[in-house]
Amino acid sequence: MFPKNRLFKVMPVWQLAFSSAAPRLSLWGLVVLLAVGFCLMGGRGSAWADKPQWASGRILVQARAGIHEAELDAVLGDHGARRLHALERLRVHVVQVPPQAEEAIARALSKHPKIQFAEPDALIPPDDTIPNDPKYSSQWHLPLMKAPGAWDYTVGDGVIVAVLDTGVDGTHPDLSGKLVPGWNMYDNNADTSDVYGHGTNVAGVVGAAANNALGVASLAWNAKIMPVRISQPDGYAYYSTIASGLTWAADHGARIANISYMVTGSSTVTSAANYFRQKGGVVFASAGNTGALENIAENPSIVSVAATTSSDTRASWSSYGNFVDLSAPGSGILTTARGGNYASVSGTSFSSPAAAAVGALLLSVNPTLSPDLVERILEETAVDLGTAGWDIYYGNGRVNAQAAVLAALQTGTVDTQAPTVRITAPAGGTKVSGDLAVDVSAEDNVGVERVELYANGVFIAEATAAPYRFTVNTLNFADGALSLTAKAWDKAGNEGRSAAVTVTVDNVPDPVDTQAPVVTITSPANGTKVGKKVTISIKATDNVGVTGIQCFIDGALKASTTGSSLSYTWNTTPAAAGTHTIQAVASDAAGNKGSATVQVIK
Repeated sequence: MFPKNRLFKVMPVWQLAFSSAAPRLSLWGLVVLLAVGFCLMGGRGSAWADKPQWASGRILVQARAGIHEAELDAVLGDHGARRLHALERLRVHVVQVPPQAEEAIARALSKHPKIQFAEPDALIPPDDTIPNDPKYSSQWHLPLMKAPGAWDYTVGDGVIVAVLDTGVDGTHPDLSGKLVPGWNMYDNNADTSDVYGHGTNVAGVVGAAANNALGVASLAWNAKIMPVRISQPDGYAYYSTIASGLTWAADHGARIANISYMVTGSSTVTSAANYFRQKGGVVFASAGNTGALENIAENPSIVSVAATTSSDTRASWSSYGNFVDLSAPGSGILTTARGGNYASVSGTSFSSPAAAAVGALLLSVNPTLSPDLVERILEETAVDLGTAGWDIYYGNGRVNAQAAVLAALQTGTVDTQAPTVRITAPAGGTKVSGDLAVDVSAEDNVGVERVELYANGVFIAEATAAPYRFTVNTLNFADGALSLTAKAWDKAGNEGRSAAVTVTVDNVPDPVDTQAPVVTITSPANGTKVGKKVTISIKATDNVGVTGIQCFIDGALKASTTGSSLSYTWNTTPAAAGTHTIQAVASDAAGNKGSATVQVIK
């Protein structure tokens, strides 16, 4: 993929989550995530401001590959937490924690070597719309994006677009007959009617019917829309519900999914996006409507889309930053509205489905395109705006539907290049024991599908999301050399193998040293008559090693050393006439002490 010339590097940040940098994966289903700014542009902001930031008494946790549930339970128990249930297919667990402790426990768990990530289950609002003239009939964004030129080749046939939102009004004249069966994740039933209105707006941008002599047109009007309701009646949605909706859509044939919520920084939603991508798609997200620089890292699994105006300039309220990949029209977009109506709306909620719809066109003309190729084509054919090359406001530029479709028609899909893979930690020769953390780096010209780790040829675990981190229980192996190898595959089945990294397992504790040093006073000899000065010489030996010698005369310490020999000259002038005791004490690292004593006569 072409380089992104970032103006600066920002660290990953998520206002509510604690996780590693978002992974770069090959994904098997085109996902469009419309990340939402917390700055609302409608009249509902005051009510939303009173909402909680996350679910009370629960967080979301994913263990590293290779960690069993019993081990995870032990880690959680140490933090006063316990598993409630798992999000299907994601290895993400909904975990119960004490109320008011969600943020603190997630932060602590995220630092544990057995945990991939931990984050509160954030509650986020949809990107609100701005109704103005409902009779406004000029859809300026379609010719600007060169949609008519793309329509000469495709109008989206054969592609299912999942709209993960507040539901969709399937009775709308411009949406009737366009829907395939979806699911209501919030109520766990098949009723996907729109409870808030936002989802119907988004669906119209993607696939409102055209050439039907009424209403509006759309970018991919022959694509099918899969409504997946993930919101509460007030429009709010939890990360966990959104992630479950993504996996459901992936398992039911969607190649594109659109989510009009701010989710780019969520590790849980990113895990679901990775799963969706492994099923054949790409992740898109709206940049948000804060109008400010967002400190969010570029997420290789999600294509983030900023909003532009009819003059090809950035919408003033469109968020920007290192995470922006593309831009698309998002101001004054005429689309379908709940109840059979139409509305002109603004927000990155509508720039992202515009980009997503073009993604559907690419898959329609070339269904075998990999997710990474879909993203690459959109970025390389975009109209460069702002600073030449990638920039924080427009990403790689504004989407050009005609150029993208033509590129997709000319793109071959035969991939014979194997991924490159290497073990980055631990280093060879490292002495290890207990749980061993292993980090693997894998890259591919199209995209890595999965990475497997082996120890002495024994399969340890599989990881499908970067960063590829594993845990090896070295207690399952004999002490001595342990050879670590990693394998990586891409979607085409090409296999790459790492060089072996050999470490030394040392789980058997060293024997306890109970043997005291042997110490000898070599001079003077016992019973010697001494004059005014006498040289005292001491030597010591030990089975492991001597750590120190002390010399005492009549119980008083006179000299010491950390070596295995000591020489001290004693001035006997102040001493009384008679018998005096010289004692030598030697120590080793285990604290064992040996001693020797002689008596001399003055």
